[in-house]
Amino acid sequence: MASRDSTLSFGALIFFSISFLRCISDQAEAAVRKYQFDVQVKNVSRLCHAKPIVTVNGRFPGPTIYVREGDRVVVNVTNHAQYNMSIHWHGLKQYRNGWADGPAYITQCPIQTGNGYLYDFNVTGQRGTLWWHAHIFWLRATVYGAIVIMPKQGTPFPFPHPNSEQIILLGEWWNSDVEEVVKQGTNLGLPPNMSDAHTINGKPGPLFPCFEKHTFAMEVEPGKTYLLRIINAALNDQLFFAIANHNMTVVEIDAVYTKPFTTQALFIGPGQTTNVLVSANQAPGRYFMATRPFLDVPIPIDNKTATAILQYKSIPNTVLPKLPRLPAPNDTKFALGYDENLKSLNSQQFPAKVPLKVDRTLFYTIGLGINPCPTCVNGTRLTASLNNISFVMPQIGLLQAHYFNMTGVFGTDFPDRPPMPFNYTGAPLTANLKTSQGTRLSRIAFNATVELVLQDTNLLTVESHPFHLHGYNFFVVGTGIGNYDPAKDPAKYNLVDPPERNTVGVPTGGWTAIRFRADNPGVWFMHCHLELHTSWGLKTAFVVEDGPGSDQTVVPPPKDLPSC
Repeated sequence: MASRDSTLSFGALIFFSISFLRCISDQAEAAVRKYQFDVQVKNVSRLCHAKPIVTVNGRFPGPTIYVREGDRVVVNVTNHAQYNMSIHWHGLKQYRNGWADGPAYITQCPIQTGNGYLYDFNVTGQRGTLWWHAHIFWLRATVYGAIVIMPKQGTPFPFPHPNSEQIILLGEWWNSDVEEVVKQGTNLGLPPNMSDAHTINGKPGPLFPCFEKHTFAMEVEPGKTYLLRIINAALNDQLFFAIANHNMTVVEIDAVYTKPFTTQALFIGPGQTTNVLVSANQAPGRYFMATRPFLDVPIPIDNKTATAILQYKSIPNTVLPKLPRLPAPNDTKFALGYDENLKSLNSQQFPAKVPLKVDRTLFYTIGLGINPCPTCVNGTRLTASLNNISFVMPQIGLLQAHYFNMTGVFGTDFPDRPPMPFNYTGAPLTANLKTSQGTRLSRIAFNATVELVLQDTNLLTVESHPFHLHGYNFFVVGTGIGNYDPAKDPAKYNLVDPPERNTVGVPTGGWTAIRFRADNPGVWFMHCHLELHTSWGLKTAFVVEDGPGSDQTVVPPPKDLPSC
């Protein structure tokens, strides 16, 4: 069933890893890594359905970028597809260089059909697993891939060195054209149709029809240890992941080392990455790797389980794989407990530099709303907001408008707090849900320390939201269920070894507090990483001012910056 898949994926991985390490060893001085990304449409078949999808270099998922900490990366993106395109290098801080960050109409105008753009950036002070994806419309449904950042030459991992490694990309698949699905939902004022399957490395696995060529398999040898670089590239689902009969030791999240802990299952939100060690210490056989969504509120989702196979060497394909025990789809207790186990390594070599003094305190409420829409099916359209503001995308890149002091593109009057306090997580509120709309940003002084509390609300319904901040990592210093209490909750913060990441989940009917130092000047997007909510307006951006030093200002834009 999957032996060809297994042999090719494992063999290719070994060959590429050896070649890459040899190349890096031989060319230690050559720290420029160049890639060509051709965005092109290709016919791809899954679930017995063939359709044209947007790909990079004809691959789904797209190619992996391999670099070493300290390298310069140059990616030439040429757009041959009928859609405008932009690529975001998710989790890379892009210090002073928002021009390479990628979100369309935030840091750049999109790359138009027939045009190209050179993403040129440095990888500084980061190592581990990140990823890249399209950052316009819903095109990241098929346009995504991994970024592997090896430590500096001679710097070992702070955990046992694995015998080999494997990238695991969790995604979604629609039988229909995703952009048409979204357009239909927008015209109706309703959520678009859910995906038809989840995928592991682009493949749904044998629980779906036409699986013979669409099952990913990984071959392992008894007694060896494997590093799995796991990425949730799904558009709209937080996911559980497990391997039958095999424990996983978590050693890194969002390209930051963690205190190792062992678990039977992972909980991973869209945009998040998790590195785990897995030992091939079970009876030789075939074992399913499986993923399915977490959702603890009654909202329609694609709840089917995608599978791949962990296959011990020399075990025939006729052996039926064993299924793992995944947490129940609504297992809130597991999800909260899993996140509580995540802590920064906070070693002498990798300290957790948590801001202890806060210069700016922000409190943002997350809400759903209903705005009038005469052409929609119910005369209304669903929206989403922060502090009751649904974000309106501009017609030109916000960073460009900021850098060149253009007026009328955005305001910097985004409120630090919601306009009206209420019982955020009490009984569902269905009245007075009309939200205001605008392109309103928050201005932050350079090097200010910021604490941001994200509070879920019961406007229409409570729901879990994974939030991603561009340009920064942040420390998740606190989280809780119910309404945040500024008088009592800060006393419970972890200011010693909180997890450091770039994407964090706000629990259903709860809150999350993050802290970061605003030492990266520019305009930086912050949004829910559920693509549905982002398209409804659940997003904003920070304008971080330049610092006083010449190396504390936004660098000039490149000459080939796309125009709108």
